[in-house]
Amino acid sequence: MNHLFPLPHGGELSLRRYPRSAQHGLQAWEAADEYLLSEIATRSWDIDAPLLILNDAFGALTLALQAYAPISISDSRISQLALIANAQDNQLTLNGQSLTSLDAWPEQTPGAVLMKLPRTNALLEYQLAYLSQIMGPKTCFIAAAKAKDIHKSTLQLFERYIGETKTSLAKKKARLIFCQRDNKIPASPLPSPLAWSLDNTELTIYNYANVFSRAKLDIGARFLLEHLPCQRTGHIIDLGCGNGVLGLMAMVNNPDTTLTFVDESYMAIASAQHTVQKNLPSEAERAHFMVNNCLDEMPTNTADLILCNPPFHQQQAVTDHIAWQMFVDAKRVLNPSGELWVVANRHLDYHIKLKRLFGNQTVVAANHKFVILKAIKTS
Repeated sequence: MNHLFPLPHGGELSLRRYPRSAQHGLQAWEAADEYLLSEIATRSWDIDAPLLILNDAFGALTLALQAYAPISISDSRISQLALIANAQDNQLTLNGQSLTSLDAWPEQTPGAVLMKLPRTNALLEYQLAYLSQIMGPKTCFIAAAKAKDIHKSTLQLFERYIGETKTSLAKKKARLIFCQRDNKIPASPLPSPLAWSLDNTELTIYNYANVFSRAKLDIGARFLLEHLPCQRTGHIIDLGCGNGVLGLMAMVNNPDTTLTFVDESYMAIASAQHTVQKNLPSEAERAHFMVNNCLDEMPTNTADLILCNPPFHQQQAVTDHIAWQMFVDAKRVLNPSGELWVVANRHLDYHIKLKRLFGNQTVVAANHKFVILKAIKTS
């Protein structure tokens, strides 16, 4: 569904969330985006220097400021695709660059930095360390978020990495953060991936800042690991791989297979790649890595087994459309007789969706919180 996003000096943009197949009425921006744009319109900053925008979920900020050829940094492939799609809908040419949080910054100090707060403090710290290396004392910096997501500890991180920090009054339940780079605070190195040992193995799992459950094995993945298929052949896909723990163990348990790790997060794929290279360096040629929106453009009938621990939210909205797209894509990509294995909270009732899509589903295992479901492509 299209929504009209008002611009500070008049006019509007037609914006939609991505993927376009999602059947929901959620708009593609929030009050914090409007507040941030109205504020930057009142500020003076060096327009000959780069304008940097971080964590623009669906392109609202980047498209509104397209005249300045902004550089947009995001860890999300879906956000990048949303930006491209919304630019096309508004007949806008993207004049700037799209970078990931792992890319090196061009040499010139940015004239202004606009940030939407990321969902996790780990990614916020990573990005603040990044900014500490590239911002100057004259860089105009404004961050925005829902007021309830800005805590004292949040502001302390800005003070620690960047310098003096102030906040605005709340407006439509959103607040702004203003920060000035203090050159007396040394630039911070980027945090290294967080590493922890996988229980009952000699394996180590590596996690960049934006990986789901980066500090420990999430309990859904733990349950699936207890029932992971063994001695399979052919091609296995770890769909929504995160740090790659499922795919890594699938490689260990199924030595006559190739593995493809797929996630929409660049940091997730970097984590999975790091995890495989560190643990199975002699078998790294069996593994392939893909940043993707589910299984877009992956060839039909090319996988024998797909493992999936699907998310049930996009940004901060609870939704099952990503899981549904994963299931639809999995059916297309699986070979006939290929299997999709899904682990999920019991209350999500994915067995109904799988039965409707595949015509069959089997409960592999269940406990008080999770269920592992198997669906077979029959034709």
